[in-house]
Amino acid sequence: MDEQLYRKKVLGCWLGKAVGGTLGAPVEGWDGPHHLEFYDPVPQTMVPNDDLDLQVVWAMTIAGNPRPVVNSRVLAEAWLKNVGFPWDEYAVAIRNLKNGIEPPFSGSYDNWFVDGMGCAIRSEIWACLAPGDPERAAKLAYEDACVDHAGDGMWAEVFLAAMESAAFVENDVRKIIEIGKAQIPADSKLRIGIEDAIRWFDEKPEFDYLFREIMTKYKSDNFTDVKVNFPIMVAGLLLGKGDFSKSICDAVNFGEDTDCTGATVGAILGIMNPDGIPEKWLAPIGRSMVLSPGIRGITPPPTIDAFSDLICEMSKRIVLEPCPATSFKPRPVHARAVVRPPRSQAEPEQEVVFDGTFAEWPEELPEKHELVLDFRFKIDQPGRYVVMFNTKSQVIVEIDGVLAFRRAPGDMAPSFHRAPWNQEVTMDFAAGEHTLRATIQRVAPGTRPNWVVGVAYGDTLQWVPDAML
Repeated sequence: MDEQLYRKKVLGCWLGKAVGGTLGAPVEGWDGPHHLEFYDPVPQTMVPNDDLDLQVVWAMTIAGNPRPVVNSRVLAEAWLKNVGFPWDEYAVAIRNLKNGIEPPFSGSYDNWFVDGMGCAIRSEIWACLAPGDPERAAKLAYEDACVDHAGDGMWAEVFLAAMESAAFVENDVRKIIEIGKAQIPADSKLRIGIEDAIRWFDEKPEFDYLFREIMTKYKSDNFTDVKVNFPIMVAGLLLGKGDFSKSICDAVNFGEDTDCTGATVGAILGIMNPDGIPEKWLAPIGRSMVLSPGIRGITPPPTIDAFSDLICEMSKRIVLEPCPATSFKPRPVHARAVVRPPRSQAEPEQEVVFDGTFAEWPEELPEKHELVLDFRFKIDQPGRYVVMFNTKSQVIVEIDGVLAFRRAPGDMAPSFHRAPWNQEVTMDFAAGEHTLRATIQRVAPGTRPNWVVGVAYGDTLQWVPDAML
């Protein structure tokens, strides 16, 4: 590819991503439909977004090494050194890495958020480093994705990296979607959702129809789930027919993970047609590189233009060296448990060992019975901590024999920064061992109770490694 055109497309990628992310950020996590036609509010600079933050970290890490190798271990080291985000799969992966669990198990083990959008939104760097080479872009993306994801969440980044790589040399949206699909399993729920969105568009290419079909089949407790957000992005691209403004607005107006869907659609169109980004979108955000305060230990390029120059230079010399396979053992969590009729205190207890903090009771509960679980956790240093017990069922939680919280049945979102109301408590703890008792009630018939339990530092909301005994 002509170097001047390549650099122009790389810049278009990052500008499109910054525009789409800034458009979608104010309504992130809100149910759609929305009716945005422009920024609301109109910004004075780009909104900092982990979508771009993490890719800047990866670029600075790889470029700063004597030999610019890309693999999961290099990226895992960057997570621990440069990323302070306490969010969802990010925090779980950081906890796993601190516990000595290496990729790919750092992404797959004990992670309720394996299908989150957290790695899909990091796909552009690999496409830009392998323009017109979807297979290589997909392999690079896998090394990134497996650090904090598995399954559909991991395949989401692989799909986008291949698709965006193809966008450097192809101008047909449907063709680049097919190229991306070729890199992921045919029976994956992610691929089925992408194909559903295409089929529904072909049946009736209207926003309201697509919104209804996507939400009916793919709406999730977790607004960052790739299985709902990827049909949304495909729908936005197809509805927009190459028009930048319509495409990013349609993607955002579906709701869910709006900063990510808007940013990804913007990046794809920015690669395909960098001249197609209207100046009205670019003028308010400028060209300065704005990163989130959770990024530390790097000095980023001052502008998006300078960042694009760095990526173009890196593309000539990066080396892909996948890591050899590693072994893995779960880190068990022990509990004393009893299944009993309500208000009964006479049932015998049993010692139970779960594979991690995200666990499921191995059988259905008898009707109108409740499950009482006693966990132990340790605090090494006195201070302020957050204790979480997140379940879909009605639950009463006591800590050291004192009521901590209780709530009716509801959604799960087991992340310390956004757990549902009355699923966590912030307390001061002395050093030593403590007890959490969870009494799970009113479990839906035909289901097994499941939960995520854990402890975080009160100031950073990062998981305390090995807190659960």
